[in-house]
Amino acid sequence: MDGATRPANDVVTSGKPAPDALHRGEETMSNGDAVNRIEIKLRDLSQLFETLDPLPFRARDLAAHAEEYIADSAREMPRDKPFELVVYLPEGTGEQEVARDLRASIATFFRQRAAVTNRELRELFSTGRRTLLIGCLILGACLILAQAFAAFMPENGIVVFVEEGLVIVGWVALWRPLEIFLYEWWPIAKERKLFERLAAADVRLRFYDPAGHNGV
Repeated sequence: MDGATRPANDVVTSGKPAPDALHRGEETMSNGDAVNRIEIKLRDLSQLFETLDPLPFRARDLAAHAEEYIADSAREMPRDKPFELVVYLPEGTGEQEVARDLRASIATFFRQRAAVTNRELRELFSTGRRTLLIGCLILGACLILAQAFAAFMPENGIVVFVEEGLVIVGWVALWRPLEIFLYEWWPIAKERKLFERLAAADVRLRFYDPAGHNGV
């Protein structure tokens, strides 16, 4: 296959065996359309999910190392192509039921991650609007005080220092909202879009002979 590969030992583990990273990269389908394909080999389906999660299979969270590998792989791929996640399982697993449940579980998980990220973005914008209002009020008050000092106090070094200091304080009050609206929001929006695309990924199952030489 074409594309980048990552050795299995590069996948972060969380106290249990991590999925084996087989391949990730851009692939061309039979109809000529290109997809971002991420492939993972599992020795057991439980490697993909949090085993202590009491929820039904379809509603379980992905294991931290599995989410990290899938999301990190997706971040490095082109943004204009859909994702395809290929999961390799040992032969003997019930194909139809597992495929249906696995597809639903992964889609539900990444939809929830997109919703959480969207809430974070809304809260950030709310904080930005609130701090912008406060910053503008502080800036206005500082400018008025600076003009009052200049108008009613005799000009000397102390007055100039206080006047310029008030102006600086006023502009510093706008630093946080400007940081939010200029820099902080777009990485979160980008992450939300990534999770939405992963939620829409086509999940495919492949089966391998566990007694084979390479396990594939």
